This record gives sequence, C-alpha cells and structure tokens, in this order.
Amino acid sequence: MYLFIEYPKCSTCRKSKKFLDDNNIKYIDRNIVTDNPTKKELKKFLEISGKDIKAFFNTSGNLYKELHLKDKLPNMTLEEKLELLSTDGMLVKRPILVGDDIVLTGFKEDIWKEVIING
Repeated sequence: MYLFIEYPKCSTCRKSKKFLDDNNIKYIDRNIVTDNPTKKELKKFLEISGKDIKAFFNTSGNLYKELHLKDKLPNMTLEEKLELLSTDGMLVKRPILVGDDIVLTGFKEDIWKEVIING
C-alpha cells in the first residue's frame, strides 16, 4: 500500500492517479494542501529517496517564485529547507508516492512503471 500525496486540482496529479488506478495499485490518498507533509515526514522521504532536497520543491509554483526561493535556497540549511517545505503544501513538488523503500516526486510514467510495476 502506497501513500499518494497530491493536489487534486493538479493535472499531473490526476494523470498519476489514473496511472495508479489503471494498474490496480492500491494507495491512500492525501491532499497536500489540507494535510501537508510534516518536517519529520519530509526528512524521512528525503532519506528514503536519496534525492537532493531540491527535488521536493515545486520550482514551477507561484509561491516558490514569489518567495524568490531560487536565490534563497542555496544559503539555507537542510533543516531550514525542511521547515519551509512543511509550512505550505504549495511549495512541495507533487505528486509524491511513498512506499516502504521508495519515494517518487513528480510524475514520469516511465519511471513510475519501472519502479512500481517492474521493480
């Protein structure tokens, strides 16, 4: 069973949800706006994924741009970045798919297929 964290109005999230449903992948659905990942959860997701923290930022989002995070992030500590991400779901890249030993950010069908179905 996966945890699927999404923004329901996001077209990419809808595509990824359809992918999961079409492939009979069971998941628990969670709205990133009303139930944003906590700092502790984000830290765990980061550790499991092995990705750089930047992979968890919604760099194309309005809030990211309004806060000028492109310029600010390089000077922030990891703890500060995790704290910032935990304050607003609109800062977090979505969807996020979390399994026991995988965390996928964003939706690229070929990667999801490789990891979830062929994995």
